[in-house]
Amino acid sequence: MSTEENKDWWHHSVVYQIYPRSFFDSNGDGIGDINGITMKLDYIKKLGVDIILLSAINDSPNYDNGYDTRDYYKITSEFGTMNDFDLMLKEMKNRQLKLIMDLSIHHTSDEHPWFIEAKKGKDNPYRNFYHWAPSHDGKAPNQWGACFGGPAWTYDIITSEFYLHTFTPKQPDLNWDNPMVRDEMYKIMHWWLGKGVDGFRLNVINFLSKTPGYPEGKCKNNKSQYTDGSAHFLNGPRVHEFVQEMNEKVFQHYNIITIGECPSSHLHDAELFTSPKQKELNMIFTFEHLALDGGKWTPKLLDLRCLKHHFTSWQNGLYGNGWNSLYWNNHDQPRIVSRWGNDTALYRDLSAKMLASCLHFLCGTPFIYQGEEIGMTNVRFPSLADYRDIETTNFHSDASQSGLTLEEIMAAIYAKSRDNARTPMQWSGDLPHGGFTLGAVDVLPWIGVNSNYTDINVEQALNDSQSIFYYYQKLIQLRRTMPIIVNGKYAILHDENTHIFMYKRYNDDNQQEIIVACNFSQQPIIIDDIELSEKIKNRKQILISNYEEHKEFDWLHFRPYETWAIEI
Repeated sequence: MSTEENKDWWHHSVVYQIYPRSFFDSNGDGIGDINGITMKLDYIKKLGVDIILLSAINDSPNYDNGYDTRDYYKITSEFGTMNDFDLMLKEMKNRQLKLIMDLSIHHTSDEHPWFIEAKKGKDNPYRNFYHWAPSHDGKAPNQWGACFGGPAWTYDIITSEFYLHTFTPKQPDLNWDNPMVRDEMYKIMHWWLGKGVDGFRLNVINFLSKTPGYPEGKCKNNKSQYTDGSAHFLNGPRVHEFVQEMNEKVFQHYNIITIGECPSSHLHDAELFTSPKQKELNMIFTFEHLALDGGKWTPKLLDLRCLKHHFTSWQNGLYGNGWNSLYWNNHDQPRIVSRWGNDTALYRDLSAKMLASCLHFLCGTPFIYQGEEIGMTNVRFPSLADYRDIETTNFHSDASQSGLTLEEIMAAIYAKSRDNARTPMQWSGDLPHGGFTLGAVDVLPWIGVNSNYTDINVEQALNDSQSIFYYYQKLIQLRRTMPIIVNGKYAILHDENTHIFMYKRYNDDNQQEIIVACNFSQQPIIIDDIELSEKIKNRKQILISNYEEHKEFDWLHFRPYETWAIEI
């Protein structure tokens, strides 16, 4: 591997994301933990990935499931100890697996010592670690709404001022305009990198900079008492200055991977964050493609042409100018096979494989979220009391007041709740709770297991040579052995077709070409393309397909959720 390739090692990698609380419980308390991850490393290695992305494990009161940090230098006690972490990291290194840590540097918990000190008085040295504003006749400086519902400002009776929290009152925003805050964060990053971690996912990093003076936001609608202040805290005036400084002070001194979670960012933002000339991040997580099927709580059917347009724009826009992250699922998103595939018994396997092919042949670094590789689905808990996500419970409260029926509210939750991704990993069809916990039968997991674990589980997947697991394994092997998948150019084919997503990857000299085709529907679809049909007839090889049987004449006669990739 050349020096340049070694520098950009993450171009050639595939990442597996673990949500520790829901992965595997080794000590029988109903909560997934670090030792549980260590026990399952051979399973992850078997899949073939290179990197593990570990969702938040820093010490936290868990009001937002770990994204409210109380101590950046400690591990949440429910997950284990620092010794457990060190052992896990050692065992990862023994298996040539790299580790990405998830850091929430935009806000802390309100139980963090900095905030406890900040609340003591306006003259406290830590006061300026957070955003404070005086009361105006008992009112906040503006009427911004918080991302998880309610107001973005909370009144502190001790000092008669408001503090800013763009998420929940338990997550006060750090003031990144204060150089002392930035220095403390850089110390934290150096400390973890010194332990041997291989990079960071930086939670909502594009929220770091706020418009001075906190101007009023735009009115959302007639029903909302809060305004949309995102123009004043998303991709704010100093955000690129802050990230460039972060790179200069920390990132450039290590051969690591850096990923910024950047909600509401578009292609132009990604070019700025990920361009090597900017010296900021390696890639970002955008949510643009996951907003194509409606608002957070107002789902609608996906128009495949919009999805194709999105990927085409990002594939061509970042080619040579930055780098794409490729993902369908994470801890904040519903399960993709239920969302844009078909999770019925008849089509779950086929559609899960189709969605995997669609993503893994694109240019970028693919991310696999735990359970995606076995086709885990959304959950439909019978009661709101079964849900744990603060965003979900806040939505229920707000929606009830706005007049939605319980049936309408639950339909939205079934489709979009973050808890769809957070139900425990399904290891076995025979053991209680899907084999998630080693505890007694009467020990309940922190959140319920999806009842379909008896049919969808790791044990079953590993025993079936045609399973979704082995399909993902093959996709990872293809990326490792075919440089064109990593480095080749992209072009969309039949872009106006409403059911088929078809594209090609090719080299400048046109000596190698891959055609990837995906039927996003359960309808049989025929593509009329004589030139392409001839190319396929004279193909070099079939790389992968989710149907075992093919006839020479029917490659462009697509069966339900059919996918294939062919080298021309």
